[in-house]
Amino acid sequence: MSTEHASTSVPTTVPAALIRATERFGDAEAVVDHSGRGEVRLDYRQLHRRVRGLARALLAEGIAPGDRIAVNAPNTHHWVVTALAVLHVGATLVPVNTRFTSHETLDVLRRSNARMLAVAGPFLGRDRLAELRTTGTGEEPGAGPIPGAPGVRSVLRIPVEGAELPTEPDVLDWSELDERGAGVPLQRVDERAAAVRPTDVSDILYTSGTTGRSKGAISAHRQVLGVADAWASCGELAAGDRYLVMNPFFHSFGYKAGILVCLLRGATLVPIPAFDVERIMHLVHRERITVLPGPPTLYQSLLDSPRRDEYDLSGLRLAVTGAATVPVALIERMQQELSFSTVLTAYGLTEAVVATMCRPDDDPVTVSTTCGRPTAGFELRIAGPDGESLPADEVGEILLRGPNTMLGYCDDPEATASALDSDGWLHTGDVGRIDQRGYLTITDRLKDMYICGGFNVYPAEVEQELARLDGVAESAVIGTPDDRLGEVGRVFVVLGPGHSLSEQDVLDFCRQRLANFKVPRHVEFRTELPRNPGGKVLKRMLH
Repeated sequence: MSTEHASTSVPTTVPAALIRATERFGDAEAVVDHSGRGEVRLDYRQLHRRVRGLARALLAEGIAPGDRIAVNAPNTHHWVVTALAVLHVGATLVPVNTRFTSHETLDVLRRSNARMLAVAGPFLGRDRLAELRTTGTGEEPGAGPIPGAPGVRSVLRIPVEGAELPTEPDVLDWSELDERGAGVPLQRVDERAAAVRPTDVSDILYTSGTTGRSKGAISAHRQVLGVADAWASCGELAAGDRYLVMNPFFHSFGYKAGILVCLLRGATLVPIPAFDVERIMHLVHRERITVLPGPPTLYQSLLDSPRRDEYDLSGLRLAVTGAATVPVALIERMQQELSFSTVLTAYGLTEAVVATMCRPDDDPVTVSTTCGRPTAGFELRIAGPDGESLPADEVGEILLRGPNTMLGYCDDPEATASALDSDGWLHTGDVGRIDQRGYLTITDRLKDMYICGGFNVYPAEVEQELARLDGVAESAVIGTPDDRLGEVGRVFVVLGPGHSLSEQDVLDFCRQRLANFKVPRHVEFRTELPRNPGGKVLKRMLH
């Protein structure tokens, strides 16, 4: 079934979008950041100047079109400036999940062949650069600043907590950007930005796969702006809106439905680096926030806060949620008690960003029980076991096709061929149905995947790491309900002969190798795992 398409007036490259925003919204606030020692407010002209300044430093570092630059930092104005500068010089952005361990981050740096790393200074008690260097020592040698990541030739340190960092000879500090780029004419920056084409690769977002190996979904400039424009249209965003972004910038939602949406519409972006209900209410009150997307738990936390009445939250008008069931009663309370005039649900994935979305005139039951109808030029169909299209209201696999589907997986033709068929349909692995109106309802997820605190966890990735723990003969991970996080992992472990491990041994190992949301919360030891006649583990029998 066909869908509405993005506006024909949308810019087709991110540099062009930034230049247009500067011309149209120049004096309007672009970014307001309260995360550091002091408040940072940038209007669109100032943002453009900051981006061009960093772009000069990137050119001085020898960054060429197509070079891949990884960014490992929380939501601050630095991330926004860095991402836009990377795209401004025709390089490719590689966001890194800040919850990743150093092992996981090194893997992304190696497999993406990142030329440069922009990394946060000490943040929440972690010095990620020091961790990377320690972890990479003894691995593949390289002449660059990070052992184990030989492709990385330079590092940009981002002072997210406002602290002064010691000078290091092989690390470029944020305060040194102007000096580093002083010898590069601004004309070179502008020429590089003008040379970016709509079909050039803009970013590679790594997402875990059901095989346990992360995959880098590749998108082009025209695609990221196409989905951002469609999202903004569904939410009716406009200049004057003030958008609090708590979704991480390393995630497609925070970056593409956050930063780029504001850029296209001239809205004000207010980043927040960590979930904190009190902090969110304070910012909504102080900055007169109008747009506040997030998981259902965010709105429930706001409603349940005993201090809610101390803040003026009446400016809120748009909420966009998903990734979990949204009760009708919650939507009604959001509209009645939190002043939201519009509450929307959506369905997306890294390979397609936002594929379906509700509309402002949809009723609460539709918003609660569906993920809306296609947007961003997507076609949607439900396929049966043999790949045939199923009629309305029948359940099958969700398939998507359209101009904004990923180009493929980075350096992984086998995985690309498995996900994208010869007719261009993306096989999502999610299960759902389409009603007579064309609205999608998710009835199941990938067979094994579960969602912990809003983040997808693929058991195969956890099982693959546990195979490295001496004494583990095999393991199986499933998701189990949790009141706070939605679902958490439970791992069933079979020990090898003569080995002994405790629950704490297993959890400690996982914490060293995996991001916190992937670490199982429960461990059970079994003498064997249930299997079908073909030898495959029957996870449905584990509980």
